[in-house]
Amino acid sequence: MTNANSILGVYLSDSLDLDATYGEALREGASDVVLRHPHEIDNPADVRFAICWLPDENAFEAYPNLELAMSIGAGVDALLAHPGLSNAVQIARVRDPHQADLMAGFAAHEVLHHERDFATLESNAVKAHWQPLPMRAPASATVAVLGHGTMGRAVVEAVAALGFSVRVACRSQPQAPVEGVTYLSGESAVMDAADGANYLINVLPLTASTQSVLNKNLFATLASGAWLVQIGRGEHLVEDDLVQAIKRGDLAGASLDVFREEPLPEDHPFWQHDCLRITPHIASDSLPEVVASQVIDTARALRDGQPLAMGVDRSRGY
Repeated sequence: MTNANSILGVYLSDSLDLDATYGEALREGASDVVLRHPHEIDNPADVRFAICWLPDENAFEAYPNLELAMSIGAGVDALLAHPGLSNAVQIARVRDPHQADLMAGFAAHEVLHHERDFATLESNAVKAHWQPLPMRAPASATVAVLGHGTMGRAVVEAVAALGFSVRVACRSQPQAPVEGVTYLSGESAVMDAADGANYLINVLPLTASTQSVLNKNLFATLASGAWLVQIGRGEHLVEDDLVQAIKRGDLAGASLDVFREEPLPEDHPFWQHDCLRITPHIASDSLPEVVASQVIDTARALRDGQPLAMGVDRSRGY
């Protein structure tokens, strides 16, 4: 510890060097919030918080006085379900406003890529083949968005601004709805939003009720030849149901950015599927300076006994 007012935290990730990405910004931002690798901790009992990305199952065992686990990303399902994390430990997550804009841009890009058939245009250009393609008014295509948190709202605003008809499945009716957008809530909201839609964009949080929500029953409600943009969590998708839906023609294909197993194994059949666009969980990311600022603010609030503005409601899962 550097002084009596410091609070000590630990980096916990089985796959990322969090210090390499965020350490410089954290050290520049504060001297009273100290973060170290596990092997640098002299007395584990001094550790009061951790910043995490997919920590292994034994990651928390060494820290008996841990009070907070903070995810560097928007998703906290790995922490909520972690077998080694006590329910007494508070959970927080980063809320990067730029992350929502990045997510919205990704979703809009994938919808437009399929809607305007840019894959064919690119192929034609390579062959020096001049062939204008047919198009339709955006308003004649329906985009169903599942989820209306920070990410979901940004996605809704982006696709609505492009002129598409938009339906949203959300937990409750928003206080500031986007003009012209249809909002659906209640137990049947997801199925109702997807019914007859040409595009399905998933940005739901992962909870017990949303596990495996992208399944054969949902795909069967879409317009024939619809397109899925999966940017929620890998556990939302029933992978075999997706493959079968493409075979049946319920789906023309999908843009997949998140997976049940990451990195996606080299021998996974998705890599060889012509109707799938695969990206390595890069629909959005948290900027280092934003992560550092929010980690510092959250650690100080913990130290001072203040409410955690970035805290997560365990009962809701976000």
